[in-house]
Amino acid sequence: ETAPRTIFQRVLDILKKSSHAVELACRDPSQVEHLASSLQLITECFRCLRNACVECAANQNAIRNLDTIGVAVDLVLLFRELRVEPDSLLTAFRCGLQFLGNVASRNEDSQAIVWVHAFPELFMSCLNHPDKKIVAYCSMILFTSLNPERMKELEENLNIAINVIEAHQKQPESEWPFLIITDHFLKSPELVQAMYAKLSNQERVTLLDLMIAKLVGDEPLTKDDVPVFLRHAELIASSFVDQCRTVLKLTSEQHTEDEEALATIRLLDVLCEMTANTELLGYLQGFPGLLERVVDLLRLIHEAGKDTTNIFSTSGCIKAEGDISNMAEGFKSHLIRLIGNLCYKNKDNQDKVNELDGIPLILDSCNIDDSNPFLTQWVVYAVRNLTEDNSQNQDLIAKMEEQGLADTSLLKKMGFEVEKRGEKLILKSTCDNPPP
Repeated sequence: ETAPRTIFQRVLDILKKSSHAVELACRDPSQVEHLASSLQLITECFRCLRNACVECAANQNAIRNLDTIGVAVDLVLLFRELRVEPDSLLTAFRCGLQFLGNVASRNEDSQAIVWVHAFPELFMSCLNHPDKKIVAYCSMILFTSLNPERMKELEENLNIAINVIEAHQKQPESEWPFLIITDHFLKSPELVQAMYAKLSNQERVTLLDLMIAKLVGDEPLTKDDVPVFLRHAELIASSFVDQCRTVLKLTSEQHTEDEEALATIRLLDVLCEMTANTELLGYLQGFPGLLERVVDLLRLIHEAGKDTTNIFSTSGCIKAEGDISNMAEGFKSHLIRLIGNLCYKNKDNQDKVNELDGIPLILDSCNIDDSNPFLTQWVVYAVRNLTEDNSQNQDLIAKMEEQGLADTSLLKKMGFEVEKRGEKLILKSTCDNPPP
């Protein structure tokens, strides 16, 4: 903390001199074998600079003002051009990135200079590096340097954003790619929309999983998050409406691990969590075509499961060990859960499900099925939301019971019974405190 500026000037001079040897080796591969001492010097320079920047704005400023950042970025970019990667090169490479991360940490002026020199080349060349630590340190620099204005530049360089998703996919335990996505990407609906169109199905699943993590996390969505997530809801709902029938590919043995279908299943999972959020529910309850698509898809997979033995067929017994490996696990439950959410205190949607003959379909889906845990509970939930303050839907279920189309024991298990009052059939709850 008391180091004079001249110390950093000397370190920079050593760095510049040693970098000439790296430049020569890049032009002439035969020079690589003579690089060992230069790389060792470079490593020690970077270590010195890296450590001097830790929680010390004065040193960060002094080092930045000498244009050390530009020299360091140029050197790191040269490292990628060296065809041989001995351990000494890897150590110098890592220390260089750590220095760039530390010089920018909590220092806006340094962040601006790092961004000018590093974007986009450094991120494009390091985020997909085979060394995990290099990917992590590069992600640290990107996380530290990003702000709302620079996010717009990422929209024009989508490959960098996609590389971050890939990095998280490969290293889910690494905190920096995770933080870039949750703290920066998910706050930019424009970037998410542009990126989603270009992602592979596996990468989409990774992004959607992080969206779910944000929705179900310990911290509720803030006031600033809500308008952003309303935009995300538009993307998720429209994608589901367009693609939901791809799930039917899973009925064919050739497509039991179809990645497009898996991405569609994850869209449904996100919609379930979004509609569990009161701030987002109203928008999705009115989303054009969503409820119709969900009821339609429930009917198609219900019929497909009855027609032939496939991934959507009911498994009539619960396995003791609970080992359910198929990728469509819980899909029917989640469709019914989503219908229940979309009908919560919403008369128009309650009536729409009735018009689509969705109520008999939901009741017919209530079987023990180890591929759909909690299926009965979600049917109970959906029926409660469909019948709350809706005498027409209550009458329909009461008549179904009288005609033998609804199983009395099943209705009792669900907490309902039908009572005859004169000529009128009344569906009433047998629970004092119905489950939420």
